[in-house]
Amino acid sequence: MNRRDLLKAAVLVGTAGPRVLADQPAEPEPDYVVVGSGAGGGTVAARLAEAGYSVLVLEAGGDPRSPEAASYDVPAFHPFATENPAMRWDFFVRHYGNTVKQARDPKFVREQDGVWYPRAGTLGGCTAHNALILVYPSNSDWDQIADLTGDPSWRSPEMWKYFQRIENCRYRPYERFWHAVGIDPSRHGWSGWLPTEKAAPEDAIADGQVRKVIAQSVNNVLKEFGAPSLSRLEALFDPNDWRVVERDDIGARYTPLTTDHFQRVGARERLLSVAKQYPDCLRIELHALATRVLFDDRNRAIGVEYEKGERLYAAHPNASTGAAETRMAPARREVILAGGALNTPQLLMLSGIGDPGVLGTYSIRTRVALRGVGRNLQDRYEVSVVNRMQKSWEMLNGATFTTADPQYRSWATGRKGVYTTNGTLLSVIQRSAAGKPVPDLFCYAVLADFRGYKPGYSEEVRRRHDYLTWVVLKGHTNNTGGSVTITSPDPRARPAINFRYFDEGTDATGDDLQAVVDGVKLVRRMTDGMKPDLISREELPGDDVKSDAALKQFVQDHAWGHHASCTCPIGAEASGGVLTSDFKVHGTERLRVVDASVFPRVPGLFIVSAIYMIGEKAADVIIEDAKAGRSLR
Repeated sequence: MNRRDLLKAAVLVGTAGPRVLADQPAEPEPDYVVVGSGAGGGTVAARLAEAGYSVLVLEAGGDPRSPEAASYDVPAFHPFATENPAMRWDFFVRHYGNTVKQARDPKFVREQDGVWYPRAGTLGGCTAHNALILVYPSNSDWDQIADLTGDPSWRSPEMWKYFQRIENCRYRPYERFWHAVGIDPSRHGWSGWLPTEKAAPEDAIADGQVRKVIAQSVNNVLKEFGAPSLSRLEALFDPNDWRVVERDDIGARYTPLTTDHFQRVGARERLLSVAKQYPDCLRIELHALATRVLFDDRNRAIGVEYEKGERLYAAHPNASTGAAETRMAPARREVILAGGALNTPQLLMLSGIGDPGVLGTYSIRTRVALRGVGRNLQDRYEVSVVNRMQKSWEMLNGATFTTADPQYRSWATGRKGVYTTNGTLLSVIQRSAAGKPVPDLFCYAVLADFRGYKPGYSEEVRRRHDYLTWVVLKGHTNNTGGSVTITSPDPRARPAINFRYFDEGTDATGDDLQAVVDGVKLVRRMTDGMKPDLISREELPGDDVKSDAALKQFVQDHAWGHHASCTCPIGAEASGGVLTSDFKVHGTERLRVVDASVFPRVPGLFIVSAIYMIGEKAADVIIEDAKAGRSLR
């Protein structure tokens, strides 16, 4: 039996429900099939193609730049990108199993029995709608993986090289010059494929109210942290300067953005650039929903089954319910899953890899019993402290966040003004307690009323221009108790997702909850002295919410997250691990995972930098195996 006949047999054997196996054009068989085009999949696919291997990328969505390019391109439009029907996937998750407790959250959508969790089903994955922030993780995040696996290639000095490989730092021109003559104390990446810039909202400086807020905030930062450390002064408040990273320094920061001349860039641009440069090596197929990994009788991945069509996945806000052709994508060397922390475990379970008890519920034959698949789900905790200003921001006068306003014209014609930014005014990094080994709080101020993700939330950004929100992000969380579980053998159905926040999870000491409360107190100190001249009142949690008990209740009722991760973690199978240290799925051959699900613990403060980095690392180990002939055995 030849390989194509073997694939057809694998598609037809053991499938749930009828399949229409389409006659496909005879495409060359690629070396690698990559499922997903986000920060992990897009990065590894592009690097493999550059190395001369043939790669097919299967992406369930379409191109985010059609039909509404502006919500994709303009940094300030990222809230509208999350609600753009051209790219959005809507998941509804539980923060608590207890329905009474869950219903206390004002973001709870009773009709969906969950809280909206926006994802992007599109070319580029969630890099198509994220807030563009690129902040390097802590060195300890990588060292923990090295300690867990005994693999020294995960040590932080080795991993920093991957950050340098992706980054093209454009916001430190003097350091770029010194790097060219052999002096490089900041150790940025200067020639990577991902440009990083610092927003240039000249209009903000001209806004008298903004100047006063910045001045008072800086004064409060000095009260909180004292004079800047030498490393912070040397780094000029850059969170990705090696001198700050090496010391796990705290204090005020600006947020580097992944933009190219103040226009969004990410995995989409990386893939399209490489596909144009290496058309014989990289092929991208859109509207291709992966439904199952195909194996031979030795548990070697030989391809991917997928359905061809638009809007097939139930998370799409206008999902199709019609029949679709079933197709197959053969892989000569390997299959690489990069669907993210929610969809990759779902695809593994549909392929017979997971907890036999779960699989048996839906009559899916267990191929590999891996009970860790879909478990260990983790995220940050975030809450907002929302302040109503005495007057609107001058720089947002006339702003409609559309292509018809003067702010957009300023961005479109000269890449100037407030739309060059993601809306962040200032950020502060701190330890929630003195004994914390690394900073675990990232608090940032945005010029909007932002209370977390709820359908329609972006319209509040468009409508109100007189708010200052401080968002408290708690990283390095203790809770590993969340889970992703299939709800049907139908690959179009969304899985059940429960993060099991706080006391329902694994943080027995309540450290996470207290840390978020401490973060709320910190950002309140950042606005100290602004009432009543600048700030009219605090609307959330409200001036009457003062005690620790009241703040804890507020945090439990209002917290959210948007960095889902860790559902197919690297680690020993006996301790719940799903992957080896080189991204291979236990019990299989020629199958790897390269996305947010691979981490044993959620890294850093903003996860996208870590995912880009593991995409580069995975490409290295895959190419090494290919050169040694291991991926063809």
